[in-house]
Amino acid sequence: MMDILPNEDIFDGIQRKAEFKQQVYRLTLESFRTLKTVLNEMAVEFRLKHSKAAIQIPFEFRDKSEFEAELKFGGDILIFVMHTNIFEFSREHEVMKTSYVREDPDRSYCGLIMVYNFLADSFKYNRENDLGYMIGRVFINKDKHYFIEGKREVGQLFNNFQSSELTKETIRQIIESAIRYTLNFDLLTPPFEAVKEVTVADIQYTLENMKLVTGKRLGFRFQGDHQEITG
Repeated sequence: MMDILPNEDIFDGIQRKAEFKQQVYRLTLESFRTLKTVLNEMAVEFRLKHSKAAIQIPFEFRDKSEFEAELKFGGDILIFVMHTNIFEFSREHEVMKTSYVREDPDRSYCGLIMVYNFLADSFKYNRENDLGYMIGRVFINKDKHYFIEGKREVGQLFNNFQSSELTKETIRQIIESAIRYTLNFDLLTPPFEAVKEVTVADIQYTLENMKLVTGKRLGFRFQGDHQEITG
């Protein structure tokens, strides 16, 4: 019986695709490590500037793991998470229609860093049912160019994929824009009708564990804000 020979084109394609994705992954990880450095530098700057303040407001960086970082300031927490996979934009995405990507389709493959906002008290009191919100996600390609989808300040300032190169300076700008958005994204009380009824079990559990679900837009259709997402 004749042996079936391997298809060298397929094997070459597997090799090329894997090496290419590893390149994008390494650039994304390098950028994420730079992001951690910037977060730490900002925390040090804050402490030096406000060390003599009458009321000590937290501004703390925590390196949670290789792919997670946390910045706590005031009553908020920003969590930065790097995804370990490489993604491509859908064909319908505006990025795919740019001359930058049409000239080299490989530019559409990106690593991903996501930014979430939570209330600090959600973690302090272990309120596991509390809500957090993604306020931005950063796409980084093989040229180390980046594109951001996000809320208001986060997404509107960083959406020129062709010319935006991710550097230490632009990473700081991204972090600062996320902080500004968070400071303006205030905690709202839910509508009375949405919370007027509670079970005995719920109130007992709440009194014991302080775990009534809390989120900045709890009881409102936060999804309506998606109209602000760019791209």
